[in-house]
Amino acid sequence: MWGTGHNVWMAEPLKPVLERVRADLLDADRLVRAVAAGRRRGERPAYRRAELRWVDLRQGRRLQVVTFDDRQAFTSNVAGAEAATAVEQLIDEPFGNWHVETIDGTVQVRVTKKGDAQVHASPAGQVPAEPDRAHDRVKPRLLDPADPFLRAVGISDANGRIRPARRDKYRQVEEFLRALEPVLERARAAAGDGRLRIVDLGCGNAYLTFAAYRWLTDRHGLEVDLVGVDVRSQARQRNTELAGALDWGDGIRFVEGTIEDFEPSVEPHVVLALHACDTASDDALARAVRWRAPVVLVAPCCHHDVQRQLLGSPPPRPYGPLTRHGILRERFADVLTDAVRASLLRILGYRVEVVEFVASVHTPRNTLLRAVHTGSAPDPAHVAEYTELTAAWGILPALHSRLATEVDAAMTGTRP
Repeated sequence: MWGTGHNVWMAEPLKPVLERVRADLLDADRLVRAVAAGRRRGERPAYRRAELRWVDLRQGRRLQVVTFDDRQAFTSNVAGAEAATAVEQLIDEPFGNWHVETIDGTVQVRVTKKGDAQVHASPAGQVPAEPDRAHDRVKPRLLDPADPFLRAVGISDANGRIRPARRDKYRQVEEFLRALEPVLERARAAAGDGRLRIVDLGCGNAYLTFAAYRWLTDRHGLEVDLVGVDVRSQARQRNTELAGALDWGDGIRFVEGTIEDFEPSVEPHVVLALHACDTASDDALARAVRWRAPVVLVAPCCHHDVQRQLLGSPPPRPYGPLTRHGILRERFADVLTDAVRASLLRILGYRVEVVEFVASVHTPRNTLLRAVHTGSAPDPAHVAEYTELTAAWGILPALHSRLATEVDAAMTGTRP
């Protein structure tokens, strides 16, 4: 048993802590779910992640063990001595983190650089967790619907089920994490052995901010420093209180301020800007470029700036019909804005993808600019393409204005 004194992180010797974890894993009546992830300093486990829970099959109750490598998942259902052996093997692996949920509460274990255990134990809520013993489950999710974060923000109910009215928000969270996954290795390489530094500019209510932090620390076992920036004091207060309620320590914090004025103590490895309105997305991209952020993910919103410029400039022939009608002009301006943003990022040394990160039925603002810094010199053909496009439509993109010195230097092959 874990006792009641672990409402804060407590340091303990690792071996007896893992013995208590082992006992919980083998308790077929109490275990709800367990996850092992991350790695200890200087060691690497055989698996990127392992998940365990007890399931009811025709042959009886079995321990379901799902292990993940870099490409796929492997599932086995074992009982008796086989279950004990499987658990012992996983306990012996040098995982950096264990997350164990039982009907009594949740225990989190982190292995420190010195090889000790930091333990946090919290009791179950008013509605105890009910183990899901069904064998046939939906496909694995990047963030479990029963995760405390999803419960805290009201996406899931007390039993870990997605609320019908919040399914779109849950899908948005999941698909954003899927969009982050392909560039995670680049971010990890940039961080090296240090903490992964992330800045979310214009974070708002920070659903995706919290989701990214949880996914990176829990599923991938990374040490993360994440700062959410928003101009509204109520957003900072709400998000800070939520982070405190989740007891996630000092790895995530929120500050009040504008995108232009925020200055990190150390330049970030990842810059996020998710649904920052109109040219606020350009402000975020400009900061990311000046920081030379290795990874940038921006989901733009409300493309008013180019729409206004199109009204004041005649369209090139024969493209008048594209801007003659208000709704078509609005949609075309959205496409044109993100196209020139992507072109500018390429000119400034980024490899860029423009992707749909969630279906439009769930949110109309579903375009994501995903960029990785390469430092490559611009292709002259891309420079000519961008110059001709903006001249033809008579527009000056806001991102170009914010990075005029850097763009001119890149185009001419000189240093700013």
